Amino acid sequence: MQQYLQCGRYRLPINTPEARPLVMGILNITPDSFSDGGKFHSLDFALSHAEQMIADGVDIIDIGGESSRPGSPALSLEKELDHVMPAIYALRDCGKPLSIDTYKPIVMREAIAAGADLINDINGFRSPGALQAVAESDCGLCVMHMQADPQTMQINPQYQDVVTQVTLFLKERVAALEQDGVARNRISIDLGFGFGKTLAHNLALLQSIGVIQKLLDLPLLAGISRKSMLGELTGKPIERRLAGSLAAALAAVARGAKIVRVHDVAETVDALKVWQAVG
Repeated sequence: MQQYLQCGRYRLPINTPEARPLVMGILNITPDSFSDGGKFHSLDFALSHAEQMIADGVDIIDIGGESSRPGSPALSLEKELDHVMPAIYALRDCGKPLSIDTYKPIVMREAIAAGADLINDINGFRSPGALQAVAESDCGLCVMHMQADPQTMQINPQYQDVVTQVTLFLKERVAALEQDGVARNRISIDLGFGFGKTLAHNLALLQSIGVIQKLLDLPLLAGISRKSMLGELTGKPIERRLAGSLAAALAAVARGAKIVRVHDVAETVDALKVWQAVG
């Protein structure tokens, strides 16, 4: 695996002696986010939240303008741009890499032009024009697996072998990116916890993080924070899933994940510091 993940203006250590698990903080700028109730929809509140994440030790800020919770309706291109672009312009000089959570090629192009450092695509860069939108930039890319789409993905998801099928999907998408000229040191992978998967599927993937990352030889991002699988395991509602989220993040990095995508930055940073100290 490469030593660094190239993310636009930043080169993030992911496989060097000084490397540590990186914390990606979630900044949802949408009125219907599944986990924060849209309370950061106002730009002022969103920027305040981003500043707090920076103070708490975040490594990457992931800006999302469209909810991808199960059953969520698609958002128009214009509304997504209205949500994310002011935040990108306001935060591009904050000293942290900016990730944009989008599957729309036009949003990708606009975000990269505005200063985004990483494109985080739940659709694995399958939308027409997505590969071309990112190929000639130097931004990092996160390729995620999703079965179906947010509107239908949790309606009876099925796999013959979830680990094999997700691995093969990611391998194919990475090959497509490389064929379009994307350097391998720009690519990371995401197994898509909760995106078209049952609890059993999610647990199988979590247990197999090390195997999949080794097979694909690319840094793996784990996004499990506050997800329904934690609710199924603990019986807790979204606002009471902090302990489960921390346990999931530690389980992921213990199996080799290089990046964890989380809502609770300060608590995750502290948990990782303790884990590293005794690891």
